[in-house]
Amino acid sequence: MAGLQGKVALVTGASSGLGAETARLLSRSGATVFGIARDPDKLATVFDDIEGGGYASVNVTVAQACRDAVEQCVSRFGGLDVLINIAGHHRMRRTESMSDEDWEDDLAVNLNGPFFLCRAALPHLLARGGNIVNVASIAGVEGQAYSAGYCSAKHGLIGLTRALAIEYTADRLRVNAVCPGGMLTPQIEQFSAPEDPNYELIMRSAAPRGMMQPLDVANVIAFLASDDAAAVHGAVYRVDNGKGAG
Repeated sequence: MAGLQGKVALVTGASSGLGAETARLLSRSGATVFGIARDPDKLATVFDDIEGGGYASVNVTVAQACRDAVEQCVSRFGGLDVLINIAGHHRMRRTESMSDEDWEDDLAVNLNGPFFLCRAALPHLLARGGNIVNVASIAGVEGQAYSAGYCSAKHGLIGLTRALAIEYTADRLRVNAVCPGGMLTPQIEQFSAPEDPNYELIMRSAAPRGMMQPLDVANVIAFLASDDAAAVHGAVYRVDNGKGAG
């Protein structure tokens, strides 16, 4: 993708699944990629295949850690053109038995982390006419059973995307979101439903064409991150294998 040549991109959740696939694709497209995630060993494995990139173990739920990660990227590579917020998790729970800690953890990983990184990255992105791609979910545009915390956070992430798009309309900055459906990633392999679930409710989130590969979504993320999407600002892209068709 020519529109990524020479860009510096910070990718969160880069140790596995969609984050790792996106980091590899951006690198193949000519970008310099700085990946962050919690697990340094998994990051090292991914970045063995990524020439000229870098990575750091970062807990995105900590505001100062996010500031430090952005500064480390800028210091090492001379600037920042693209921020891609992919890190997240989804654990199903019955709402009536959700603990305070479960609720706060859903918001911390899926919403607070992207906000902390956007806030830290904005001065650098504005200086270079960069862009942000926030990876939400189809759970950010519709409801899902046993997912009150996750849905709330992902709806909030779309709200954050649109708020930034309006606030920075007059500046050299683009902000967009991608809403994936189900993908074959390590996260889906660890899926566990709550005790005695209603599977008919769970299957309402299934796409008619089945599960996607991470690269199917990474291709859309890379397009939005590239100069090829120069006229795309404030958009929310569903990539859901037909789930949103009705």
